[in-house]
Amino acid sequence: MRALLPTWSEWKPAFRAPGTDLLSGLIVALVALPLALGFGISSGLGAAAGLATAVVAGTLAAVFGGSRFQVSGPTGAMTVVVVPIVHEHGASGVLTVGLMAGVLLVALAFAGVGRAVRFMPAPVIEGFTAGIAVVIALQQFPGALGVSGAEGEKVWQSAFDAVRRFADDPHAAAPVTALVVAVAILVGGRYLPRLPFALVAVVVATVVGRVFELPLTSIGTIPAGLAAPSFGFLRFDELTTLLLPALAVAALAALESLLSATAADAMAVGTRHDPDRELFGQGLANIAAPLFGGVPATGAIARTAVNVRSGARTRLAALTHAVILAGIVYLGAGLVADIPIAALAGVLLATTVRMVETASLTAIARASRGDAIVMAVTFFVTVAFDLVTAVVIGIGFALVLAVRAIAREANLRQVPLDESDHLGEEHALLRDHIVAYRIDGPLFFAAAHRFLLELSEVAEVRVVILRMSRVTALDTTGALVLADAVDKLEHRHITVLMSGLRDDHRARLAAMGALPSGGDEAVFPDTGSAITYARRFLPHRAH
Repeated sequence: MRALLPTWSEWKPAFRAPGTDLLSGLIVALVALPLALGFGISSGLGAAAGLATAVVAGTLAAVFGGSRFQVSGPTGAMTVVVVPIVHEHGASGVLTVGLMAGVLLVALAFAGVGRAVRFMPAPVIEGFTAGIAVVIALQQFPGALGVSGAEGEKVWQSAFDAVRRFADDPHAAAPVTALVVAVAILVGGRYLPRLPFALVAVVVATVVGRVFELPLTSIGTIPAGLAAPSFGFLRFDELTTLLLPALAVAALAALESLLSATAADAMAVGTRHDPDRELFGQGLANIAAPLFGGVPATGAIARTAVNVRSGARTRLAALTHAVILAGIVYLGAGLVADIPIAALAGVLLATTVRMVETASLTAIARASRGDAIVMAVTFFVTVAFDLVTAVVIGIGFALVLAVRAIAREANLRQVPLDESDHLGEEHALLRDHIVAYRIDGPLFFAAAHRFLLELSEVAEVRVVILRMSRVTALDTTGALVLADAVDKLEHRHITVLMSGLRDDHRARLAAMGALPSGGDEAVFPDTGSAITYARRFLPHRAH
């Protein structure tokens, strides 16, 4: 528990020279404000939920998280998971799921699971990241087109319905606003990346809309201050139906937060996050956010990157960002009521463009056909179905391809015996009646049948020596196939010897009855001893 709690030493530098962190926190807050509003609306719980999440989760994750640069709040990836929960269980279901996911994250932190994220295959990560970008973009179609009430069970279905309705009654104000905001953010961010072009574009769009009285739907009134939500949590007997969604939210929160923290480490110099503590901080953030009507939160890669690039040095920067957003919630809630939803849709459309790393996608696609397939499958399932299914299927494909590649590394080859110290007639005897096979690589379920069954077809020999020193792994299937091959050879009156067998492999073979019938006398520490035994054994067999 002590290892997961903050210490005074990590806050000392912040209070000695706070200027840089305070400025960085201000910049991040200006970037985060339109994103929090937009993701809150996209989730289905409203702009206030997005702001509450950014404030509450941002504060707790900054204090208790495992990265000194991480900025947490509502994200597009989490919105993709939350929307189906809203449709099926309502706002109360989302709050309950967030609370359950927070508890799960704390449990994962105590279990030390944080370091497991490093084993996530890169094609899966890139595939679902690109898929999330497309899903977020599709979510913005109704807002960007000025269409309300778009219907569809899946995001792409509602996007198609929004396009159809817009085609029936087209109007330019909303799509032009969204397009101008998106282009301004992308172009401005390229040449002046430190300026909060998202906020500037939204402010300009709001002012233009009011002055010219454009037909744009606005956010509407946001409650001033943080308070308990007007809708409660689900009853205990309803929790079982939310267990799978809670697992999905916890898995995504863990994955996205740890990936974001890893990216922050790569951008900064001489820093390294604590993955288990990061899960602990995100867990506390997700436990607290629903109590104020917030949606599930994760570490936000884009805002974390802005934090690092703005010169942040300590956790004070992320905490400052949350405090400034809290000030806006309490003092400026009325100012954001007139923001056009189309403008926020433009902000999120620009965000989706930035999410996609074209260079990474191209590099993985060129690396191998297998990686390209994994990435493509993950992307397609993310867009067509949901993120959790995509990750499970993507990892499944990656595991199958990895097992296939490992299995190809395993081989069985006949090797020459070391005959340098034997007389000529003994050489002939060995060549005619003794054969040695060396097994290289893993002897497991995906590789065993391919070459061990060939072993049972060995002909015109009296002794087969299996050189086992290079077997890197041995599972139960490999042991059973080996036992079958040994049994078939011995039924043909061929003596089987083994050499170089590791102790753990020997124990497994013994347990599965896969050792030669000679038992311990047929197992030798090295191949030379097995050859010596075979030379003594053959004359006896000849009689």
